Amino acid sequence: MSEHDEVWIFGYGSLMWRPGFDYLEAGPARLHGFHRSFCVYSWHHRGTRQRPGLVLGLDLGGSCLGRAYRVAPENAEAVIAYLDEREMVTAVYRPIRHLVRLPDRMVTARAYVVDRGHPQYAGKLSLEEQARQIDGARGVSGVNIDYLASTVAHLDEMGIKDGPLHEVWRMLGEPSA
Repeated sequence: MSEHDEVWIFGYGSLMWRPGFDYLEAGPARLHGFHRSFCVYSWHHRGTRQRPGLVLGLDLGGSCLGRAYRVAPENAEAVIAYLDEREMVTAVYRPIRHLVRLPDRMVTARAYVVDRGHPQYAGKLSLEEQARQIDGARGVSGVNIDYLASTVAHLDEMGIKDGPLHEVWRMLGEPSA
């Protein structure tokens, strides 16, 4: 990797509000071909094998508004290693490089999409089932409903309307996070 290579990371869930790495630039971005969905049973971060929670994945179809981060080339390897360790705990995601649209240009970014063949892939659950699965789940990173609350709050801050996530939040009574 040369010092002039741009390295971008696309965030659509917790990476929007807790990237955990240094970056040079961040802003809104749209990734086409995938959508944000509560389609991943969480056995680690927000649930356990006995009581899975739900976390977001990028699933096939549609598009997703999120946040893109430009990483300094000299930090790229360390950032990717950190993200792989964070996101690939159970290998339910697979990293891809995909075009994303920034307000003023297109860039290629690393994104973590769900592996539909993985046992943690939940598929398309009803909103009621999503709310039931989230309510009461807890993993090593905390309570599942806090993950939903933080994601909704940051979507709101960015002006992103995500009907399904906001509806699950309403179904759970919009509890204080």
